[in-house]
Amino acid sequence: MVLTDVDGAVVWVTNTTSTDKHRLLVYEYLEKGSLDKLLFNWSGTGDTLLGWKQGFKIAVGVAKGLTYFHHECLEWVIHCDVKPENILLDRDCEPKIVDFGLAKLSQRGAPASGKVDVYSFGVVLLEILKGKRVLDWEMDMRMLVRLVKDKIASEDESWVGDLVDMRIMKGELNMKQAEMMVVIALLCVEEDSNRRPTMDAVVEHLVADDEEPHFHPAM
Repeated sequence: MVLTDVDGAVVWVTNTTSTDKHRLLVYEYLEKGSLDKLLFNWSGTGDTLLGWKQGFKIAVGVAKGLTYFHHECLEWVIHCDVKPENILLDRDCEPKIVDFGLAKLSQRGAPASGKVDVYSFGVVLLEILKGKRVLDWEMDMRMLVRLVKDKIASEDESWVGDLVDMRIMKGELNMKQAEMMVVIALLCVEEDSNRRPTMDAVVEHLVADDEEPHFHPAM
């Protein structure tokens, strides 16, 4: 059976089983495991674990999956636990969103907000860019957002490079895509949830052909 499937972004459930003490879901085998293993368990030697094209592909795939949950399901789904540990990758680095234990369902048209997922997606974007957990950064989220906004306002072009993991710089980095990802991430982590974009708007801008950010975080 399948849990759901949209552009390959959600994992197939191949079987279920239960005992007196345990209930198990059997997922399809995903060769590369969870995203956190690639982002955070790098030893500092050897080849790049996650190239730019792979990181961008993962970001777009997760955004499309969340868009499906928030806008296209018969019952809208708010995942409520979007993080690298809940994003599995197949051999081609196609992302699969898993673990819906905290998810909330809402009938179409009912007052519901997926902005908690939007915030979490923004955090995942920053962690893909930096290759480091946001909690391990040297400043909290509010200070980080303020710092980057100040650099954008001052037209200091170093602000993108400051947020990108140097391991993905090896001839692959697309500066326009990186700038767009940072801008989108800052919008997603706005403290005021009403100012965060919807996931369908995020997808629209991530896949824009001209790769130019069309919206900017409020200063």
